[in-house]
Amino acid sequence: MEKGICVAGNAIIDILYPIECYPGKGELTTITEGISRATGGALCNVILDLAHLDPALPLSAVGRIGNDAEGDLILSEMERFPNIRTDGMIREGKTSFTAVMAESTTKQRTFFQYRGANAQLCEADFDWSKIDASLLHIGYILLLDTLDEEDAEYGTKMARLLHSAKQAGIKTSIDVVSETGDRFARLVPPALKFTDYCIINELEAQNATGIPLRDADEKLITENLPKALRSLFEMGVSTWVVIHCPEVGYGMDADGNFVELPSLRLPEGYIKGTVGAGDAFCSGVLYAAYKGQSLEDAIRLGIASAACSLSADGASDGMRTAADAMELYRSLNGK
Repeated sequence: MEKGICVAGNAIIDILYPIECYPGKGELTTITEGISRATGGALCNVILDLAHLDPALPLSAVGRIGNDAEGDLILSEMERFPNIRTDGMIREGKTSFTAVMAESTTKQRTFFQYRGANAQLCEADFDWSKIDASLLHIGYILLLDTLDEEDAEYGTKMARLLHSAKQAGIKTSIDVVSETGDRFARLVPPALKFTDYCIINELEAQNATGIPLRDADEKLITENLPKALRSLFEMGVSTWVVIHCPEVGYGMDADGNFVELPSLRLPEGYIKGTVGAGDAFCSGVLYAAYKGQSLEDAIRLGIASAACSLSADGASDGMRTAADAMELYRSLNGK
């Protein structure tokens, strides 16, 4: 029987508030019509995206949600797909939620996060004898409090967990949450020592490596991208490093081969929401890696998957099968 992909980490309910503009401190803005609730976080977004990309792909979820209506919603969304196993989901406490403030004009998002049950996810929640997968994807580092704790031997408990997965013969993939501050330098490098696939955005790569990737005008410093990719390999990544940006996708393999593919030019009015686009890109890359495809094809599918996600308000509502995603890519790319 085919081994599949285990997706673990943050299981969140996103409460989306459309706003006219983001206010300054002490100022007021208007919440417009269209408040919505949807599943979010690395676990929910990636596993649902993968289920769309391949309805026959064996998938298993490991995470923590509360004994509440929000936890019920997360489980019901996963259980719509017969290829997702949810017996690894532990129910205790209160489900994590994020208040997402989305500007109506720019689509820029700001997040206010309540950790909830996610904070208690730990290595003991992973029963390697029951996880029948060849690849583990977990996110987000910096947003899983117990796994972000210090470990005397491995640096962090997340690093210990990834080491245990590799000892069980499972390849590993990580994602990181975008955050300012010095925690990147403490919490990300230990995990990279036991990571096979690192798929993060340019701001996360910048914070992890200390290499600037955007200038004061927010323009990409393109000549620094290969340096950042190599730096992440030097921190311990074994197979692929992929950095995704709104403008372009970059990647490098263990032999130093560099890939650069531009994002699709989307028609005016195409983008309905940006929540989950990064996770969709990640899902495309993961699926291609699982299927043994090339790094270039993986980034291409990642770009196609992100474009699917952008076509709908919810993180996974616009997702399609891998074949249909690539058909969309070709239609928008003109090739």
